[in-house]
Amino acid sequence: MLELELVEISPKKVGIIPCNGEELPEGTLTRFACRKVLDKLKPSNTVTICLPLFIAGGKEEREFAQKFPTITVDGCDKQCSRINTERLSGKPRHSIVITDLLKEHGINAPGSARTLVDMDRQTVDLVAKEIAKKVDQILAE
Repeated sequence: MLELELVEISPKKVGIIPCNGEELPEGTLTRFACRKVLDKLKPSNTVTICLPLFIAGGKEEREFAQKFPTITVDGCDKQCSRINTERLSGKPRHSIVITDLLKEHGINAPGSARTLVDMDRQTVDLVAKEIAKKVDQILAE
């Protein structure tokens, strides 16, 4: 009798690890853009990893980051997300630094870390599209 082996096929997942820079406008951009990718642009292919939990010893977060490709998104050049990801789980596949991305596009950071105006929402869209592009690159591999 022929036995069939069932193989579970699941879509490739990419972990997005945003910084937690709440005191900086670029940190706010990071969080909004990552949510847009997770909720609207790439919901079936992305998961978020909570950086504070990751650093504090979150076993599931660290294991995910060791097994699946990750993208770190940092608001500033301190790169807390990238540095901690490398230290705790390995090198991320891509790293995005918002201050560098804004400079590259000639865009100023939002004026406030607490509220975004309409122009800032366009910047969120730009950042989210950049993250989604990196997700697509990973998925194409």
